[in-house]
Amino acid sequence: CRDLREQLQQAYDLERLSARLATRRASPRDLGFLARTLALLPKLKAKLAGRRSELLHHLEENLDLCADLRADIERALVDEPPLLVTEGGIIRPGYHAQLDELRELARGGKEWIARYQAKEIERTGIPNLRVGFNKVFGYYLEVTASQIDKVPEDYIRKQTLKNQERFITPELKEYEEKVLRAEEQARELERELFQALRERVARECLRVQKTATALAQVDVLAALAMLAVRHGYCRPELTEEPVLDVRESRHPVLDRLKPTGEFVPNDIVMNDSTGRVQIITGPNMAGKSTYIRQAALITIMAQMGSFVPASEARIGVSRVRSRRRQRRAGQGTEHVYGRDDRDGSHSERRDVAQLSHSGRDRPWDKHVRRHLTRLGGHRVSARSNWLPHAVCHALSRTDRIDLNAQTCQQLERRCARAGRADRVLAQDRRGPGRQKLRHSCGSTGGSARLGDRTGEGHSELEEDHLDERGRPKMPARKTRPAGERQLSLFGPEQHPLLEEIRHLDIDHMTPLDALQKLHQMRQELQK
Repeated sequence: CRDLREQLQQAYDLERLSARLATRRASPRDLGFLARTLALLPKLKAKLAGRRSELLHHLEENLDLCADLRADIERALVDEPPLLVTEGGIIRPGYHAQLDELRELARGGKEWIARYQAKEIERTGIPNLRVGFNKVFGYYLEVTASQIDKVPEDYIRKQTLKNQERFITPELKEYEEKVLRAEEQARELERELFQALRERVARECLRVQKTATALAQVDVLAALAMLAVRHGYCRPELTEEPVLDVRESRHPVLDRLKPTGEFVPNDIVMNDSTGRVQIITGPNMAGKSTYIRQAALITIMAQMGSFVPASEARIGVSRVRSRRRQRRAGQGTEHVYGRDDRDGSHSERRDVAQLSHSGRDRPWDKHVRRHLTRLGGHRVSARSNWLPHAVCHALSRTDRIDLNAQTCQQLERRCARAGRADRVLAQDRRGPGRQKLRHSCGSTGGSARLGDRTGEGHSELEEDHLDERGRPKMPARKTRPAGERQLSLFGPEQHPLLEEIRHLDIDHMTPLDALQKLHQMRQELQK
């Protein structure tokens, strides 16, 4: 499996390449990637050959080596083809004789230039005569100033430098035009050859897609196998019974992100005897969503053919449904809300109703799939109305940490009215150095449960909260004595007498009036 993974790391995305082939948008580099991936298939196919697994045998048969396509691509394209056709240099030398001829001519024809230069030196008697080229003047004959008297009459002056003179001849000009035409003809011929190759490969696109599908499945299986071996996953038992029993399970993602041993394993038990509906309660950041997502992810991994992060797993759930959640923009920040919409299109009540109806159909329709459901919101009492009737597996979370014994008794009474002798239990599970604040309440079948209590402290709070008849104690309302004023939270409050003093007209009061007013205020303060 390790060797298989190392070879797969060198493969490219055949699904993407086949899609570009089908739409005739594959670039020269895409065809090069296709050839490299096809070159890996013989070794991959040999690794899968002779296996006892029926699935691996089927995948090995579906791996079409496409040897003819690979040979055509490798024979036509260079080892490192460019990204764009317009860049040139796509077709391998020796693939097409005419293209090689045009390329040689476009590169300047070193042999022709050497022959022409030797011929002109012999004809003129100028030993240092040289044929040069630049992008401004093209080809030219360069003669030093000391040999200028030996220049023939058919030389046409092109440029004068400090110690040299540059000339052209009709023969050299004709060759220059031929070279320029050769460059354009070479690019056009190379483009035609590539398009023909791409069309040839595109006609076999179905073969490439079939191989891509098989290769993708091999890649997934190899990745899941290596994951299971490295991290101690177990092989789940899939059953038709409505059960979800996972022992010492771990969250597939957090178990890898957290340091080894930090994540505390949890048991997930939902069946007819222990209950198939659980209400997970606890304060914020207590791990409620983690526990629910952990159950859903393990179920999905088992159904897709993967081992699961647990010591033992028995799973009879075939579909996962999640409470719809919306993302709304706040003031510069995005917030996630689980509340009901105004129009009711994504309401919690509607989700619960759909689950309840789908569950009731199960006794008459054996093809109805079992669900593992995650609900959001805080309406514990509203959801408990459908607990006795639910047939699916459901995990519901709430921040109501005061889900106490009275609530459990209410659920038991509702189950009893539905004709079931269910009961609610309490358990506590803690890990080394930490505890999982998880409460779960289950129903439907044999024994419901309220699991993973936060401990004895929570039990004491529940006892103090209930009276002798099991009803919650409500604190007596305190009445404020007459004349007692409520203090302000936002600073000292002014006394009413101060305002009265501010409005006194002292200039027009007699001493007797002032004494009487002072006596009146004193009496008010004494009250």
